[in-house]
Amino acid sequence: MDAFNFHGDILSNIYHASSHASRFEPHVFSFLSFSSHIPVAPSLRQRKPTKMHLFRTSLRFLRSKSHNYNRPFSTLEAAGPINCLLKTRSVIRFKGPETIKFLQGLVSNDVQSLGNPLPAGENSVTPNMPVAVSPTVYAALLNPQGRFLYDLFLYRPTRSDEKVDQTGSGPGPDPGDFEIFADVDASVVDELLETLKKYRLRSKVDIENVAGEFSCWQRFSGKASKKSSDPEESESSAVGWGGTVDRSGVSASQGNDLGWHWNKDPRLSCLGCRGIFPSMATPPLVEADEETSEENFLIWRLEKGVAEGSIEIPKGVAIPLEYNLAGLNAISFNKGCYIGQELTARTYHRGVIRKRLIPLRFLNDSGVEVQQKVAPGSEVIDASSQKKAGTVTTALGSRGLGLLHLEYAFKGTGNLTIKDQEDINIETIRPEWWPAEWFLSHKEQSAAA
Repeated sequence: MDAFNFHGDILSNIYHASSHASRFEPHVFSFLSFSSHIPVAPSLRQRKPTKMHLFRTSLRFLRSKSHNYNRPFSTLEAAGPINCLLKTRSVIRFKGPETIKFLQGLVSNDVQSLGNPLPAGENSVTPNMPVAVSPTVYAALLNPQGRFLYDLFLYRPTRSDEKVDQTGSGPGPDPGDFEIFADVDASVVDELLETLKKYRLRSKVDIENVAGEFSCWQRFSGKASKKSSDPEESESSAVGWGGTVDRSGVSASQGNDLGWHWNKDPRLSCLGCRGIFPSMATPPLVEADEETSEENFLIWRLEKGVAEGSIEIPKGVAIPLEYNLAGLNAISFNKGCYIGQELTARTYHRGVIRKRLIPLRFLNDSGVEVQQKVAPGSEVIDASSQKKAGTVTTALGSRGLGLLHLEYAFKGTGNLTIKDQEDINIETIRPEWWPAEWFLSHKEQSAAA
């Protein structure tokens, strides 16, 4: 069985804890096996040969007949840029002259930048490439009590009057209506639309589900944040990671009258880049042997300590700062009012966060990773005091995420176990992107504050 062919009993062990979901719902993670390619349109351009044999060597490791999840992660970290279609995400569109005003008063981040694109640098001859761009904005929609409901990646597509036209002679005409696209959790898209329309009132903005027309993609690699002098490797990492504009995918964008391009993932550089693209077109730089299934990106996120969507971040329960959304650039503390701001701002300015979402590794007494032994919702206890240290929120194979009290989280391997499964030890992973003050215990935070 392929290491990433998660059909059958392996798929049934991918769970997510949630206040409103007491059982696993398979449709949330309807992943493709790694050995089968995502059905997409033929490549829009021919690329010059690259050192793809290096990637195919990594690919063979990923296809090896092994149930050890540690090898796939180390292989992903060594591989060149790879791409996946995010089937667990959907796309909605905001359209109208009051779109920015509507979103600004609703979500946790400052979206004003979406209405004020920045110069994209020199671009005087390339058709469909933008002369002005707006970085992607990651934001959350909270309830009035400041609890998490939904996350959104907000994109402002380049307008025709902001990009060189098909003849290369200059920007095209003003397209009229202002548009923002949002990459959202597909499992809650209908209720999200209902919520947005409830808050719309008389705002001049239309909101619609355009999942049939557009798809969400992720491009990631262990080399994403590393500089390289190799020209072919630089080409592979130039889209999104090196800047917002797809400069090496120029010929691909010429065949797309929308001029869509990759963007930096607004959360962390180690997550690579992200984008919304027309469903019937292949994104720039994507080739069949560079595509992987979405569970690989899930494993990548678990190792980095990044939750995503309304299942991994429990809807109506999660406190945004405990799930590290401030560190993931989802919250602005300088903007005006938005729904749920009061509790979020008060917690932030107090400077004391008792619990945080932390990446976990599950081990036996010999220090060997154990597979599929831990389910979300499992209680984590401190072995020495037998007190509750937290809860496992997400689990896949030997990796997971847990909401843990910082007082117990980083005492060392063997200190944490699963209640009623004392033969399983929990090792916490210190994310490289965390600021130093996040590692402080409650007492240390209080003293610092």
